[in-house]
Amino acid sequence: MANEWATFGADLHLELRGPRRRAGLMDALREAVRSGRLEAGTRLPSSRSLAADLGMARNTVADAYAELVAEGWLTARQGSGTRVARRTAPRRTTPPSPPPRPSAPVRPGPPAAPAHDLKAGTPDLASFPRAEWLKAYRRALTAAPNEAFGYGDPRGRIELRTALAEYLARARGVHVRPERIVICAGFVHGLMLIGEVLRGRGVRDVAVESYGLDVHAGLLTRAGLGTPVLPIDERGTRVEELTGAGGVLLTPAHQFPLGGALPPDRRAAVVDWARASGGLVLEDDYDGEFRYDRQPVGALQGLDPERVVYLGTASKSLAPGLRLAWMVVPERLVGEVVAAKGAVDWASSAPDQLAFAEFLGSGAYDRHVRAMRLRYRRRRDQLVEAVAAHSPATRVSGIAAGLHAVLALPPGTEQDVLRAAAWHGLAVLGLNQFRRPGVEPGLDGLVVGYATPPDSGWHGALQALCRVLP
Repeated sequence: MANEWATFGADLHLELRGPRRRAGLMDALREAVRSGRLEAGTRLPSSRSLAADLGMARNTVADAYAELVAEGWLTARQGSGTRVARRTAPRRTTPPSPPPRPSAPVRPGPPAAPAHDLKAGTPDLASFPRAEWLKAYRRALTAAPNEAFGYGDPRGRIELRTALAEYLARARGVHVRPERIVICAGFVHGLMLIGEVLRGRGVRDVAVESYGLDVHAGLLTRAGLGTPVLPIDERGTRVEELTGAGGVLLTPAHQFPLGGALPPDRRAAVVDWARASGGLVLEDDYDGEFRYDRQPVGALQGLDPERVVYLGTASKSLAPGLRLAWMVVPERLVGEVVAAKGAVDWASSAPDQLAFAEFLGSGAYDRHVRAMRLRYRRRRDQLVEAVAAHSPATRVSGIAAGLHAVLALPPGTEQDVLRAAAWHGLAVLGLNQFRRPGVEPGLDGLVVGYATPPDSGWHGALQALCRVLP
């Protein structure tokens, strides 16, 4: 007869000691409760289930449960089963300590946690389309083949790569086939992979923009690559300064954090550089879906798919917690990127990939992006109006697209404004926090993420921002 111990109820690990079975069980349960391993309210297995697990008579377990209920260790109710009792703390028997002597008054500091968050880089998480995502998840799981729950192709699920190929070609002007897409667990993961590939190919340097996220340059550095800095002017990154590097990391559709788009002549120039030098352009299209006052700027990859690695993500359009991103890789590099990722797709959940493929294919993603574009544009407009009313001298830039704006500050005032923001419970970042090491100080300003607060907190955050502006 087959063993039945694995077919009953919840698992409960107990170590019984001594020859007396009931006493050993009671001691083990007391110790599990006393040590905190079984918390108050935890439901225990039925006497039948635990007896089968421990290889003892059901009556022995039932008697042990009953005695522990009488002692107050457990509770038992009809329909609720046997649970760990809630035990009150013992009454205090020692006199309380005398109150501390009064000390000199201390100036109150800023709040321990900010009341308002305007840091750039995060969408409105409260707007995640839970109902539509759940529908997509159910449909995807219902239709999923059994092999979808195995280790899978290291490039990612073919269903998602096919849906992404259609979407990226249609919405971002990317030239792509599914076999050239590699699914990643976020942009950082993709950058790690391509950095490893470039270093393996003998590349020494990948140039970066004067302003950007330190974590990205740090990943390239940890891959063994140098990160020379490209200067910037009023038209954006000066790509004509590219000399000697084997690659360049750019945010051409919406520079982070300054907010401008790389003009057409410089887009053409960086592609010409890549063709002439054999270099590679790493295109970070982190929020390319969100544009407001201009026609969408297509992906740089469309100018030369064999010289540009396109990196996109669902972190801004949906939520970073999904850990879904993608790379469109030149054909000659696909094998090397897959080798760097590993023999199996360990990074991104296959059910999540299938759900996203369904979300894309059903049109729900397009509907969500359009709805969020309208919401973020309203917030952008409210931000511009509020700043104009409270601080007319403050120039707001980088607002034609994306999820953040840059508020210019008088020279030398950035740190003072940041300190004032902290005192008012406002989390916001200064422009110079994104300036690369070695770059001469330039503009002072605030990088305001107007997508971050939920609707209920948006107006409070906006008021707090206006209070700290000079």
